[in-house]
Amino acid sequence: MIRRHEAWPAELASAGISRRSAITLGALGLTAGWGVTHERGNRAGVSDHVAPPGKSGAMLLQPQVLASRGGRLRIDLTAAGAVRGKQRTGMLTFNGGSPGPTLRVHPGDELAVRLINRLDEPTNLHTHGLRVSPEGNSDNPFLHIHPGTSFDYRHRIPADHPIGTFWYHPHAHGKVADQVFGGLFGALLVEPLPGEGPDLSTVQDRVLLISDISSDSAGRIAQPTGMEKMMGRIGESVLVNGQHQPSIAAAPGAPQRWRIINACTSRVLVIRLQDHDLVQIAVDGAYLPAPATKKRVVLAPGNRVDVLIHPTEAGRYDLTAEPYRDAIDTVLNIGAEDQTVTLATMTTAGPPAATPALPRSLPAERLGETPASVRRRITFGMGMSGTESGDMGHGGMTFTIDGRSFDPDRDDQIVALGTIEEWIVVNEDSFFYPFHLHTWPFTVLATSDLSPLSGVPQDVVLVPPNGWVRLRIPFTTHAGRSVFHCHILDHEDAGMMATVNVRR
Repeated sequence: MIRRHEAWPAELASAGISRRSAITLGALGLTAGWGVTHERGNRAGVSDHVAPPGKSGAMLLQPQVLASRGGRLRIDLTAAGAVRGKQRTGMLTFNGGSPGPTLRVHPGDELAVRLINRLDEPTNLHTHGLRVSPEGNSDNPFLHIHPGTSFDYRHRIPADHPIGTFWYHPHAHGKVADQVFGGLFGALLVEPLPGEGPDLSTVQDRVLLISDISSDSAGRIAQPTGMEKMMGRIGESVLVNGQHQPSIAAAPGAPQRWRIINACTSRVLVIRLQDHDLVQIAVDGAYLPAPATKKRVVLAPGNRVDVLIHPTEAGRYDLTAEPYRDAIDTVLNIGAEDQTVTLATMTTAGPPAATPALPRSLPAERLGETPASVRRRITFGMGMSGTESGDMGHGGMTFTIDGRSFDPDRDDQIVALGTIEEWIVVNEDSFFYPFHLHTWPFTVLATSDLSPLSGVPQDVVLVPPNGWVRLRIPFTTHAGRSVFHCHILDHEDAGMMATVNVRR
């Protein structure tokens, strides 16, 4: 049995952690990441038990790395519940950890994953952002791997696949928000082959997977109310690599590359680093044409950014996430407190290092200028239904695309392989909606709120409340049937997803 401590730990009080958040962290055993055991070799073992928690502010840990060899990465990936003693916490793990292992592959590799389901419900696996086939045993969102069974995925990564930061998580409709909120996610990095890509060999490379959690009074993952599902659940505690407010070691003059992944189910992250610029080099796995110096970066759920950090003087510098606001200063993180959250602290110490020269240009993907031959209007909105699968359990609200709730057997958009299309995605509500399209990345051409444009392919974009975004989508790589949806995952589970069938 987990006991709730009545004493208030000094190290938590000094870190500014609320009593409720400390109960969450202590009960779930998350303050120092997950304890995992692994078999040696290229096939990961699994432990279903969580190691004892450490205190907030511990040194940032990196997830275990599993890298391809000889053009192939084969792993066992086990989805299971975490327990402390004999009590289930409701937390979920891949190979005994949350995040799961970081997968490193190259263009042209095969990624072979045996997904083993030790959960009490169906699950599956989505390689978010990878430009691989959506059919068969590849990135197929319609598969359901039932409890007690396994499935062999085979992802053939194209030889011309962009190098960059991607991630993986479950995508079994109706279960996605609970499983991601519970901890099922991990980083997936496509690395350049030797001699290719920009020279960042002098830069320390770190993955920062950001998630949020909440617990109930018994120390289990909290079950959201109907209202929280409708608004998009926001966790009480925000974690980096499963740790609460970890410390990131740095040396003056020694640059670091931070691959920041927003694995939250609903929270938009507006990220700053105290007294430092963020030099952005990529978004959603796509390099920018040149490094872009910013004071902040904004990540919708599912977005990734790669930034270069140039530590300067010795000291402690907070990495924070502010509430996301629109142009009229309305807090759009519905359900979140209007406050800045400390994600981590960069601790810079030691003698100054010579700052190496870094690339001034980057291998941004060249975008064709062929005009779109088809234009479509896609509408995100809410409806009322007490019986459809999208019922939220709160007043019968359901989330829809073009007025319809998700039906996996219906083709919502039929596209001819080889065409370039222009989609206007319209938001009829006062929520923000992060639009995500599988398999086929898009370029944002314009937004109604005049947000800055990256000019490179993305796979998630925020659609402003009562606004729109205009996208250019080349359906030129893979045929097959997949989905697009809102990446507020409770909305997706409630019906805000639709199919696209790209036919030869």
